[in-house]
Amino acid sequence: MSVPTELGYTAKHEWVVVEDGIATVGITSFAAESLGDIVFVEVPEVGTEVTADEPAGEVESTKSVSDIYSPVSGEVVEINESLEDSPEAINSTPFGDGWLFRVRVSEEPTGLLSAEEYTKLTEGEE
Repeated sequence: MSVPTELGYTAKHEWVVVEDGIATVGITSFAAESLGDIVFVEVPEVGTEVTADEPAGEVESTKSVSDIYSPVSGEVVEINESLEDSPEAINSTPFGDGWLFRVRVSEEPTGLLSAEEYTKLTEGEE
């Protein structure tokens, strides 16, 4: 399983990277593999305020429906519209084209896990 070192992670299997006050959010490859084939994604609308550690959307797979938790607080400024027609991009490139939404952060994220910490966490769940 690939865990890019430049990203921050949550224990609920989201990843985040903040550049110039804008956070890009997605789910990890571990989450995508655990869910199976993703068939639908619901993300917050542009302009929505999200709160760190609170549900911000859902991912539906052939196995189940899972909440997406925002790792940051702030205003959603962009969503990955291509996921509407191609939600399977999350399975194939969760750290690339499978990103979910972008947030103008109102405060720096805290409590994120490093790639090493996230890897240790997921090793216990496999």
